[in-house]
Amino acid sequence: MGELALILFWPALAGYLEAAVAYMGDGLRPGRLSRFAIWGVRVGWLAQTALLAAQAARVDGFPWGTWAGSLNLFVWLVVGVYLIWGCRAPYRLLGLLVMPVAALLFLVAWASGGAGSEGGSEVGDLFLAFHVGLILAAFAGFTLAAGLAALFLWQERRLKSHAPGVLRQRAPSQAALDTLTGRTVLFALPALTLGLAVGFARLGSEGGGFDALMAVALLTWAAYAVFLVLRFRAGWRGRRTAYLALAAFALVATALVPVAHF
Repeated sequence: MGELALILFWPALAGYLEAAVAYMGDGLRPGRLSRFAIWGVRVGWLAQTALLAAQAARVDGFPWGTWAGSLNLFVWLVVGVYLIWGCRAPYRLLGLLVMPVAALLFLVAWASGGAGSEGGSEVGDLFLAFHVGLILAAFAGFTLAAGLAALFLWQERRLKSHAPGVLRQRAPSQAALDTLTGRTVLFALPALTLGLAVGFARLGSEGGGFDALMAVALLTWAAYAVFLVLRFRAGWRGRRTAYLALAAFALVATALVPVAHF
C-alpha cells in the first residue's frame, strides 16, 4: 500500500469504527452518543472518498477492477447512500446495522489489497465504470433496503412484545420503513438492470459462456423484480415484503464476492 493510501486509510477506518461503537452505545442510552456517531460516519466517508480519489489518480486503468477493490468501492457506496438520509434522527438505529458491517468490510478490503494504490485493471475503463459501478450501486441500495427491512421486523417485534423502553427509541414508523424499503429497491433495480445489460453486451461481442456467477446475478435481478411485482401489483406490504427483501439480499451477498470478475 502506498504511503498516501495508508495515511488516508486509517482515518477512514477510525471514523467507521468510532461510528459503529457510538451507535451501539446510543442504542443502549438513546440520544447520548448519536452526534458522535454521525460525525464518525462523515469523517470516515470523506477520508475514504479521498482514498478513492488517490487510487484513481495513481493507478493505471480502472482502480477497482479486482475483488478487493470492488469491495472497497462497495463500502463507500453503502455509506454514501446511508448518509443521504440515515443520519436523520428517526433512522439512526439503522447505523447499528450499517456501520459495523461497513467497518468490517473496509478492513477486509484493505487486508486483501483493495485499499492500496496498486491493482489497476487492464480491462476497458469505460466498460468497468458502467458495469461494476452500476452493479455495486445497485447492491448498495439493496443492502440499505435489507437494513430497513431488518429494522422493520425488529421494531415490529419490540412493539408486539411491549419491550421496556421501546417508546424511548427514536425510530421511523412501521409505514415509513416499509415505504422506504420499497422505494430503495425501486431505484436500485434499474441500476442492476443496466449493469447486467452492459456485461451481457460485452460477453456477446467478445464471446464467452454462461457461468454460475451469471446465474446468481440473474437470480438476484429476478428476486427483486418479484419483490416489486408482489409489492406494487399484488399489494404485499409489511412483514411479507420485509422477509422477501432479506431473502433476496442473500443472493446479493453471494454475488458480491466475485462481482469484479463477471
